[in-house]
Amino acid sequence: MEPGHTAVTNTQLHEPSRCQIVSGVLARIGDKWSVLVVMQLGAGSRRFSELKRAIGSISQRMLTLTLRGLERDGLVTRTVTPSIPPRVDYELTELGRSLLDPVQAIGSWAIGNHEKITVAQQAFDARGD
Repeated sequence: MEPGHTAVTNTQLHEPSRCQIVSGVLARIGDKWSVLVVMQLGAGSRRFSELKRAIGSISQRMLTLTLRGLERDGLVTRTVTPSIPPRVDYELTELGRSLLDPVQAIGSWAIGNHEKITVAQQAFDARGD
């Protein structure tokens, strides 16, 4: 066998159609707002204002767009309860709950490695490349 990485590469993962699928899914679940919303909804149903308060730095418009996108992708359900004012609750679907473990793992990794990343960034910036 010749040297190289081809012996360990799964060629099925590198087919253009599979790359497009992965890219499309990551576009939704890979953005920071979607990750934070999924993490918040992992604890159960939440109202819009509860999500906004818990996430903090997200604008009302961005939260609305993020929730709509997650709902469109089948990850979140939106339930409107008729009252004055109307009550709107968001909850993870079964598909959304299946995303919770990987999202929480990424969040834990980010928290656990934040200092190392900061040190690496500072060293890079100090080099002036």
